[in-house]
Amino acid sequence: QVQLVESGGGSVQAGGSLRLSCAASGDTASSYCMGWFRQAPGMEREGVAGIYTDGGTTYYANSVKGRFTISQDNAKNTLYLQMNSLKPEDTAMYYCASDPSPCRLLRWYLSYEYKYWGQGTQVTVSS
Repeated sequence: QVQLVESGGGSVQAGGSLRLSCAASGDTASSYCMGWFRQAPGMEREGVAGIYTDGGTTYYANSVKGRFTISQDNAKNTLYLQMNSLKPEDTAMYYCASDPSPCRLLRWYLSYEYKYWGQGTQVTVSS
């Protein structure tokens, strides 16, 4: 079992920045693929960024490429999402997810590929 707890959400103006954190505990050695997803009201949950923890290969949705950066601190068992140049359309609940499979074996951007999920942290961007 892996437990994931997100933090760092909040309200910012367009153009601002936030850094989300996801603290992992439990059987973290089984979290080979980790990702950030977001879900706006009435919308499907979408993949934002993914990372293969054993090697650091990263993946991004086109909508956030160049603005968001996913990273990890293995010593702290923590996943991060640095979000810059935020836009109102980035407003959503953001979730951290992990799966025992390597990202290359998953469609990292699909929520049903992941086994473990956090509770989410709200990000609101005002214009």
